[in-house]
Amino acid sequence: MTQTMTQDSDLTTAPSHVVLAAAGKTVLRPGGRVATEQLLQWANFQPGETVLELASGLGNSAIALAKRYGVQVVGIEKDPDRVAIAQASARSTGLEQQVQFIQGNIFQLEAIAASFDYVLAEAILTMQSPPGKAKILTGVRDRLNPGGKFLSHELLARDHLDSLHQALAEVTRVNATPLSDQDWITTFQQAGLTVTQYQTGTMTLLDPAQILRDEGIIHTLQMGWNILTRPVLRDRILQMRRVLVQHQYDLGYIILCGVRAA
Repeated sequence: MTQTMTQDSDLTTAPSHVVLAAAGKTVLRPGGRVATEQLLQWANFQPGETVLELASGLGNSAIALAKRYGVQVVGIEKDPDRVAIAQASARSTGLEQQVQFIQGNIFQLEAIAASFDYVLAEAILTMQSPPGKAKILTGVRDRLNPGGKFLSHELLARDHLDSLHQALAEVTRVNATPLSDQDWITTFQQAGLTVTQYQTGTMTLLDPAQILRDEGIIHTLQMGWNILTRPVLRDRILQMRRVLVQHQYDLGYIILCGVRAA
């Protein structure tokens, strides 16, 4: 019980993605699985091609990509404990020759010697300052082969940017700065990535129907129980939901495919 209390105490100031993961949410993408599926269709992966996934976490999406498309995947993750779990998962599925996980910093992609046909990042750039976004995107460009694709899934700001940024920072506990569609495109272009395709939609991360579609009934029920029985989780997630509802017309998701010049 002492350990649980300590964990819950930490959750009062933890970033929103940590809180949602503690509640049991596995899909933390602004547009849900549907938006990610569209992004993967644009990629048109071919067997044997190479993918770098930023902030690969526990390795679930990297392993799923390798299984589904026959691609070679490298995941970069800052947390050594998560890297170890991901490596164990790759071994348990027999994909250790196809999927590799390394400990590293997404701000220091120059430390990776290899280049890739694709780089994938979901719900990462939004949480960075403008210089942080530029630094990561420059690293992405340099890790792409000529003609390679950067696949990105982020938050979209439609209107009232100042009040939206302030409200998001308060509930997410990070400096979340979503951009408008044109600002995202310009930011990519300034880093040497030409946006060839993009799509926007409604932000439904905490919509009950979307949670059920993304997580399935068993995970959704588990999330509900965790939220009901752990007051810190309940308070933080209700705060997030209130902000999302309040700014439902100002906030959305955007997926983009940016290409490095050949």
